[in-house]
This record gives sequence, C-alpha cells and structure tokens, in this order.
Amino acid sequence: MGEMETLYYQTNKLTLEIPSLLNRLAASRNDEAHDIESRIEANLQAIGANCERLNVLVNKEPAYKRQNSKMKVDQLVYDHRHLEAALRNYRQKQMLQKKEEREREELLQRKFTTNNSDASIMIDYALQHNTSLQNASHGVDELLGSGSSILSNLREQRLTLKGVHKRILDMASTLGLSNTLIRLIDKRGTQDKWIVFGGMIITCIIMFLVVKYLT
Repeated sequence: MGEMETLYYQTNKLTLEIPSLLNRLAASRNDEAHDIESRIEANLQAIGANCERLNVLVNKEPAYKRQNSKMKVDQLVYDHRHLEAALRNYRQKQMLQKKEEREREELLQRKFTTNNSDASIMIDYALQHNTSLQNASHGVDELLGSGSSILSNLREQRLTLKGVHKRILDMASTLGLSNTLIRLIDKRGTQDKWIVFGGMIITCIIMFLVVKYLT
C-alpha cells in the first residue's frame, strides 16, 4: 500500500471517530468533557494536516487514478470542515448556557423589597415604555385608516374621471368635433390619470414612512 492510501485510511479513521466523540461530549460534564473536547480538537488538527499532505500526493498519482483520488481527498476536506463547524456550535452553545446560568444566578441572588427605589424606577420605566408603545400603535392604526380612506377616494375619483372622459369623447364624436380637439381631450384625460396615480403612490410612501419610523 502506497503512502497516499495509508494516509487516506488513517485520516478517514480519525474522521469517523469524531461523531461518536461529539455525542459523548454532549452527554459529559466537567473534566471528562474537557478531555473529550481536547481529543476532538487534536483529531481535527491531524485531519487538517493530513488533508494538506494528501492534496500534494494526489498530483503524484497516475493519471488513471488521479480523479478518483482527488474525489476522496475532497470528501475528507468537506468532512473536516463539517466537523469543525460541529465543534464550534457545541462551544457556542456551552458559552450561551453558562451565560444564562450566570444571569439566572445573579437574578436569584438579587433581593428586591417594596421600598426598593431601583425596582420602582425600573417598573415606572417599563410602564411608561408600554404606554408609549400603545399610543404609537393607536397612532399608526389611525394613520393607516386615514391612508386607506384616501386611497379609496383616489380610486373612486379615478373611476369618475374615467367615466367623464368616456362621455366627453362620446359627445365629441356625436357633435363631430375635430380630431385635434378630441386628441387634446384624450391627452387631458391621460394627465388626470397620472395625477391620480401619483397621488396614490405619494400616499403609500407617506404611510410606509410613518409606519417605519413610528414603530
């Protein structure tokens, strides 16, 4: 067996060992957890070094074996990154858990009384904040209602203008007005339509900005 095959099987063995170590680590505590974590970290370092060596050895393989060997090494590299991410996730969860335990312990040790001025200040602030949020919410609801009414009125005006425009064109055609006058009337109707659309767009923008900055 050549150097590459030997190194590949050694690295693959280390890779297959880590998932079971991670499971043991999740169930362990204190010194045992520290030992298992150190062992996992050592395995990951060895796998990383071996992958670098294997990438060099792949290029020395015969052409007919090179593609297959490259795929195997790439899989090891992928597994290595995945296992490193798993260890990082475990450490982040441990840090978060310790932080929560520390905050819970500090909260339990903190003594509040009915005359505690700090507690009173915190409660007053919370009530004021809640009142402000409620007022802001009511204000936003009112603005949304007003905006909705404005949009409805604009849509009704658009329909009205559209009907008037159609009747004017019908009358112009009946009276035999010139094509130039008809085009002017049609142009004015188009301008009115864009004015209505512009009003709707501006109203929507104003409503969006109000909701964004008041909430």
